[in-house]
Amino acid sequence: MVLHPPPHQHEQFILKSALYSRLLVLSLTITWRILASPYDSSAPLNLPCLTANHTHTHTLPQSQTLLLPKLASALENGIVWDSVYFVRIAQCGGYEYEQTYAFLPLLPISISFLSRFLSPIFAPFVGHRAVLAFSGYLICNVAFVFAALYLYRLSMIILKDPEIALRATILFCFNPASIFYSSIYSESLYALLSFAGLYYFVKGGNNLASLFFALSGCARSNGVLNAGYLCFQTMHRAYNAMFQQKRTALALGTVIAGALRSVFVFAPFVAFQAYGYYNMCKGRLPDELRPWCKARVPLLYNYIQSHYWGVGFLKYFQLKQLPNFLLASPVLSVALYSVVYYAKSRPENFFSLGFRTSIEEKSSGVVFLSDDFYRSKKAGNVDKSSVKAKENSNLTKRKKVTEGAVGEVHMAEPATRPGYFSACVLPFVLHLAFMAATAFFVMHVQVATRFLSSSPPVYWFSSYIMAHPTKYHRWGYVIWAYSAAYIFLGSLLFSNFYPFT
Repeated sequence: MVLHPPPHQHEQFILKSALYSRLLVLSLTITWRILASPYDSSAPLNLPCLTANHTHTHTLPQSQTLLLPKLASALENGIVWDSVYFVRIAQCGGYEYEQTYAFLPLLPISISFLSRFLSPIFAPFVGHRAVLAFSGYLICNVAFVFAALYLYRLSMIILKDPEIALRATILFCFNPASIFYSSIYSESLYALLSFAGLYYFVKGGNNLASLFFALSGCARSNGVLNAGYLCFQTMHRAYNAMFQQKRTALALGTVIAGALRSVFVFAPFVAFQAYGYYNMCKGRLPDELRPWCKARVPLLYNYIQSHYWGVGFLKYFQLKQLPNFLLASPVLSVALYSVVYYAKSRPENFFSLGFRTSIEEKSSGVVFLSDDFYRSKKAGNVDKSSVKAKENSNLTKRKKVTEGAVGEVHMAEPATRPGYFSACVLPFVLHLAFMAATAFFVMHVQVATRFLSSSPPVYWFSSYIMAHPTKYHRWGYVIWAYSAAYIFLGSLLFSNFYPFT
């Protein structure tokens, strides 16, 4: 696939592609709902909230009919699978049942907030629940468009190759889990917050990055894993300060700052667990307490995942789940190859966790120690060899990248590697490896398709092999066919309440 827009128009092209991809998925969803009959017809059911004093300001009297009943029905029919929980939490203003605490609050809060402005206008036409559904659709699809933009900006900084960065982002726009990014699911919000956090992280804005990472943990539980990027950076900066610069105070300050930022990322998720404990456990008699309330560390989320969904280490390894393993096999294969290919290409960098990476590469990216380098240089605390290494790195980055006849990438100076083999890609690859292992061994494996869809290395690696048609001439077609098949299959099955990923 050849992408033609000039580099200065890439962001505009990304925004258009993201918008068109959402229109495509929504069009397919509407088409399949018209042509196929839903497996479960309970989507329009709207039971009263358990909280007796909870009222909706703009809810119509039961005797008043809606002005656009067909549109209301179409919107409410889109509330399927997990969307039922998100809309219910927003509608009732809180968590009514124990299992609903598996759905983190950022999306329901966002839906409730937006619906307060839209209900006075649209509730007389479609009703309050349909307004909630529309608010959810609007939030998720707009969030996806901006997530694509942040992924492109992140890819440009890490890969330093406009064509590969653009192709990777287009792959994200048409990724196999697209149906979830256009539905009332938390994937879009999580992707936006994670990509934005990673973008500001590699730009050197750790405080802003920590804020976005913390918010991503309010959208999905795996958002807390983004603290791993801060820990990786802290580890390398502390090592550099202690053993390279011989500055114990700087190393201690680096560790403290990194620890505080990591705690900040975890704080919203921990607070939500405390909120669940307060609602479900406090003020109850001993014989009324749920088993997790009596645990030494009462983790509501873990209990819900295990008790209600059967999530646990190797629990899904059953013969009857073989179709689900097959359904997840494409994305798990791409993830595995992404990690293995990087490890084989940069074994010293990968297996040493970056500690044996050259100073030139470390100094060229904020992922490792660039911020400390610049502060130390400004204060006059960097020795001449370090300054020279930094200057050599800048010179290397300005030199032209040329491709060999067999698709291998060569630099004028071999000290640094460009694109997917950059040392700065390492923490992203490690994060992907952990996520893929968790999806395969612990989770419902079919969820891997959307669980890994917000991991940048999946798209960077796919874009890399597409950029070398002489070496991987068939894999590009396979990847696009996989994405197209899952987009069509997902819009058919998911929208009609049939099991998908």
